[in-house]
Amino acid sequence: MVIDEGLRQVLQRANRVVVLTGAGISAESGVPTFREAQDGLWDQYDPEDVATPEAFQRNPRRVWAWYAHRRQLAQEVEPNAGHWALVEWSRALSWLQVVTQNVDGLHQRAGSEHVIELHGNIHRDRVFDGPLAAEVDDAELPRCPETGAVLRPDVVWFGEQLPEGAMEQAVAAVRSADLMLSVGTSAVVQPAASLPLEALEREIPVVEINAEPTPLTPVASWHFLGSAGELVPTLVRSAASG
Repeated sequence: MVIDEGLRQVLQRANRVVVLTGAGISAESGVPTFREAQDGLWDQYDPEDVATPEAFQRNPRRVWAWYAHRRQLAQEVEPNAGHWALVEWSRALSWLQVVTQNVDGLHQRAGSEHVIELHGNIHRDRVFDGPLAAEVDDAELPRCPETGAVLRPDVVWFGEQLPEGAMEQAVAAVRSADLMLSVGTSAVVQPAASLPLEALEREIPVVEINAEPTPLTPVASWHFLGSAGELVPTLVRSAASG
C-alpha cells in the first residue's frame, strides 16, 4: 500500500471522520455472508423463506431457528485488526462515526462508541408488528417481557425500510465530516451506497478499501484493493505519523 503525500496530508489533517463498513470487514473475522451461512440444513432455503416479514408470518419458528444459527456463527468470531484500528483512530480524533451495513456488532465489541447500524443488530430483538398466519402455533415463541408481544430479530429483512432515523443520522454525519472511508462494501446496496457520493458532492475526500473494484472505485479520491485488516491499520498509522 503506497500512501501518496496528498493522502498523507488529508489523513493527518482529518479531525471528523465517517467510516462506512460492509460485509468485507466482517468476513475477515470469519463472519459468513448471508449466503455463506446457508450451509448444511439451511442450503435448501431462499432468503424469502427466512428473511422477510412474510416468512416470519408463515413460519416464525423456522425464522427464529435460522437466526439462532446466524447468532451462534457471529458469537464465535472476534473483531479483527480493521475494527481495532478504527477504535484506536477514534481516540486521536474529535469524532469518528462508524456507519455499518453489518449486523454482527463487531464494531461495538471492539470498542467503537459511535455506530449507526443501518441494517440492525442480529443480537437484539424487537416486537413483531404484523399478524401471524392463522395456523401458526405461537406458543413458546420469544415474547416481550413487558407486553407479551411476539419478538423478532432486530434486523432489516428484505423489502423492509431501514430503522427510523438511521439514514438521516448517517447523512448528517457525512455532511459534517472532513474525511470519509468506505471499507469492505460493494457500493451497490442502497441507500448506503449513496453516502460516499454525498461526501464527494460536498468535496469531502473519500478513501475506498475493498477486496475488488466497485462502482465507487472510479470516482473515489483514493482507492486501495486489499484486506481491511491490513489496509485500515496502515491508514491509521499514517494519520498518526504527522
